[in-house]
Amino acid sequence: MTNETPVPLLSPILEHLRELHREISAITAGEVAAYIPELAKADPRWFGICVVTTNGGVYEVGDARQPFTIQSISKPFVYGLALEDHGRADVLKKVGVEPTGDAFNSISLDPVTGRPRNPMINAGAIASTGLIEGMTPQVRLRRIMEMFAHYAGRELSVDGEVYASESATGHRNRAIGHMLRNFGILREDPMPVVETYFQQCSILGDCRDLATMAATLANRGVNPLTGEQAIRGEYVESVLGVMGTCGMYDYAGEWLYEVGMPAKSGVAGGVIAVLPGQLGIGVFSPLLDGHGNSVRGIRVCSALSRRWDLHLFNRPGIGKSVLRLRLTAAEFNSSRVRPAAETAVLREHGQGLHIYQLQGNIVFATAEPIIREIAERTAGREALILDFRHVQTINESACRLLHDVLLQLHAAGIAVLFTEIGSASPLRRFMKAKLGTRFAEVFRIFDELDPALEWCEDRLLARLLPAQPDTSIAAQHFEILAGLNSNEIDIVMKMLERRTYAAGDAIITAGEPARELFLLARGTVTVFLPLEDGTRKRLATFTPGSAFGEMAILDRAPRSATIVAAAPVTCELLSLGKLAALGHTHPRIKIQLLENLSLALCRKLRKANREISLLV
Repeated sequence: MTNETPVPLLSPILEHLRELHREISAITAGEVAAYIPELAKADPRWFGICVVTTNGGVYEVGDARQPFTIQSISKPFVYGLALEDHGRADVLKKVGVEPTGDAFNSISLDPVTGRPRNPMINAGAIASTGLIEGMTPQVRLRRIMEMFAHYAGRELSVDGEVYASESATGHRNRAIGHMLRNFGILREDPMPVVETYFQQCSILGDCRDLATMAATLANRGVNPLTGEQAIRGEYVESVLGVMGTCGMYDYAGEWLYEVGMPAKSGVAGGVIAVLPGQLGIGVFSPLLDGHGNSVRGIRVCSALSRRWDLHLFNRPGIGKSVLRLRLTAAEFNSSRVRPAAETAVLREHGQGLHIYQLQGNIVFATAEPIIREIAERTAGREALILDFRHVQTINESACRLLHDVLLQLHAAGIAVLFTEIGSASPLRRFMKAKLGTRFAEVFRIFDELDPALEWCEDRLLARLLPAQPDTSIAAQHFEILAGLNSNEIDIVMKMLERRTYAAGDAIITAGEPARELFLLARGTVTVFLPLEDGTRKRLATFTPGSAFGEMAILDRAPRSATIVAAAPVTCELLSLGKLAALGHTHPRIKIQLLENLSLALCRKLRKANREISLLV
């Protein structure tokens, strides 16, 4: 045995990136962009790689923190902002989406309408910039910078020297601006729009920023490092679509064939690539090929695509079913401890309460069989619980399917409950947008499965059992007194001390010594387990007739849970001292009480075992 400090293992992902960086650093082909004087000052040796995954992993090597201007990499992101401001239909009237096979600075306009062919060439990018809402150029630029801050997870800035250099040499882009104004694509003086375009191209970033921005697109518009929404998810597919077909200009076809990821390059040497749902790649090396793309950047993305099987069109088939479990309330109950009559009703009629526990990634193909089964099995159904605890992602098509079937079930009087979907879930946002003022009425949400199941059980019992008055139960209905005759019950009742509690009062607190056994005569109490993070988890709810606090009575250990009055509560307390005295004065009573406590614990254990067997 050694006392040496263990050496941390190097991530195989990072190790591979380091090997790739060493190998590709030897490539010196290409030239630094010189048509913009400031870009010609770049060191051709600069070379950085960064990969950011949609679950927040960051891997960077080389000059990943070397600042440079993003140039044309700004184009897809500004196009996305234009889509948010105007919608697809209106933007499509101003900017097409067809690849040209031409260079980035080609003047490729429709000869009739003057519409640029796509937003990745300069003409389309200038038109996109002109669509950004704002009363002044300063407001438009501020909105663009705020948008990039959401993508990158930090505030970025404009390189003033590069901007001045671009503005001083950007006569071709000014000509494009005037042509766009001539065709009515730009509705105002084109020069401020072109200047804003020069500024957006002069935004400073680094490899980590690029990879984070790409990962945000891969994560349906949500920055995986900050959780901020940079673009509405419904427009991500449009941005990635034009990146896939037009992002690498006249190299786009070969890129899609070889690398197979939506991408965008910039003449400062940056390249981003996006694998939807998985990761974003950012590479920086200022040596460019004849197409204006980074030589090393292309080699890195191609090597990673082959090594890690990242090609967009080589996706594996849908794996296991998203239906993890299918249960009914006849076989799986909430943690509410109920009287025997209620338990019997649930066992007999619980088949109408269905629980579907979902898992994995829910898309159209995986949601369709679930929706089909829900639609086909409505006979006798009272309520349906859809538990999202094990769901990783859900896309808009699946949200739409759930919305449509929800409306049908609601109209049929079948309650649908959604559990553990999370406050930022795309499903919640989709339902809120579609249901509007009916959101709270139709879309029932519970934080956990157990309270949702209890709500369904209560609803079923309210229909099938007569309403019970809110009064204290008679002594003979305490489960712990089963098997005792009337004289023996009277003996026990005389030893009890009555206490009342208001709703919210702590009846038992975890960690305190055990001194009494509680018999619940009126109201309900909830059992909570304190967690290390200071929160607490609901374990069970007890109804009148139940005994609680018995575990500490049996083993004399400190209380293990906190019990709180869920409503005004009346309890009968049997102290440890009086229970011990029964062993001397009435041993049969004590034996019966302990036997009843043991039987109650056995029933709880069997219930837990049965339900665990269903869950594993």
